[in-house]
Amino acid sequence: MHPLEQLSGRALLDAIGASRFDPKSTRGFYESYFVRANHPSEPKAFWIRYTLFCPRGRSQLAVGQLWAIYFDGQSSEHIAIKQSVPFESCSFSAQTLDVRIGDCTLSERDLSGSAVSGNREIAWSLAYRGAGPPVFLLPLALYSKGFPKAKALTGIPLADFEGTLNVNGKSVPIKGWRGSQNHNWGLRHTDRYAWGQVAGFEGRPDAFLECSTAKLRIRPLWTPWLTNLVLRVPGREFRLNSLTQALRNRASYRCFEWNIAAQSGGIKVEIDFAANSDMVVGLMYDDPPGGGRVCLNTKLAACSVRVTEAGKPLIELHTSNRAAFEILPTSEVHSVSIPA
Repeated sequence: MHPLEQLSGRALLDAIGASRFDPKSTRGFYESYFVRANHPSEPKAFWIRYTLFCPRGRSQLAVGQLWAIYFDGQSSEHIAIKQSVPFESCSFSAQTLDVRIGDCTLSERDLSGSAVSGNREIAWSLAYRGAGPPVFLLPLALYSKGFPKAKALTGIPLADFEGTLNVNGKSVPIKGWRGSQNHNWGLRHTDRYAWGQVAGFEGRPDAFLECSTAKLRIRPLWTPWLTNLVLRVPGREFRLNSLTQALRNRASYRCFEWNIAAQSGGIKVEIDFAANSDMVVGLMYDDPPGGGRVCLNTKLAACSVRVTEAGKPLIELHTSNRAAFEILPTSEVHSVSIPA
């Protein structure tokens, strides 16, 4: 049994929120805690990310990073900000979810702060709560192993947010926005991937989906494409994420579509993501070994899910603009600008 399976309640919350950073290591490291949520009825969303970045072999250059995006699908004007903070002004608890980057804080109950870049500023004062067990997109055994180099989990898969955003001086009230609280870390970013998440579908607010398709480099070789998914509907969980299953699952993605077909026994899950390019923001993630990774990011994608199971009623889920959808493009041409 994996150690996380032996925990519950307060002990489990502390374990999944605790920082994995080893300040004595020279291998390089990144760690991110992010929250995201969608407006209950309009195509609007926010994404706020607290990050620790430590380049390999240069731990003296470690920094804290604040990322914030406000997506407005009505105007197609999205405000994206990245701000770096000296590491001596940051703290990441190794016991529980307790993060501070400059004056910005994040706990398992609330977050507050602001991020500034040029003439753009987003400030936030938010509280959140949610029930339900955490979601582990990888098999539990892999969270304590060297493969893959990047790990991800969702601490609160269905979180409800209240409070206020201030976007370039305009107050945006947040009430009943549903999203999630997430934690990821690793020695390097995944080489090629698509990642998606839906926290509440239209007419099915208690349904949750998280999935990924990735190809990993183990020098000088590449793994086959691996696709993991976890789908929860009230009373059921479909977890198709073992290593064997990840190899069997079929998927393909491009700018800006992603299709998954997964089958296990008598269960078949089909998933389709799609986004318009004017709903996508380009980001540059710093990579601990050096250089960066271009990420195309939206929280306003469409997603449809169809589950067929022998002897069971058909399950169909859909959202037109509540899906998180990120990809790392390779050589494909796209129209999204990438900041320096």
